[in-house]
Amino acid sequence: MISTIGLNIKALKKEPFSGSHHGMRYYLRTEGDTLSAFLYPEPWSFERTPEEEKEKKDFPFTQEGLESAIDWINQSYEAKRPFWEQKAKDRMKLLL
Repeated sequence: MISTIGLNIKALKKEPFSGSHHGMRYYLRTEGDTLSAFLYPEPWSFERTPEEEKEKKDFPFTQEGLESAIDWINQSYEAKRPFWEQKAKDRMKLLL
């Protein structure tokens, strides 16, 4: 799963962080004193994914808030694992 190793709030203050995990993409950014975490399906980038396909949750902009955001991302993946895995499979269809 996703961990906070190498990721800290100082880095997020300078620029957003994004990644993916088996069909699920995530995007973290700061908005003032708030850390916003987004989840959305592959294959598109954050900017190209329709807003209605994104899920957002806000956390305090602290190291503990970052850890809570990562926990939320991991829990969301587990809760919808079949959905995310199908998105990973569907991504391959787009490449053909």
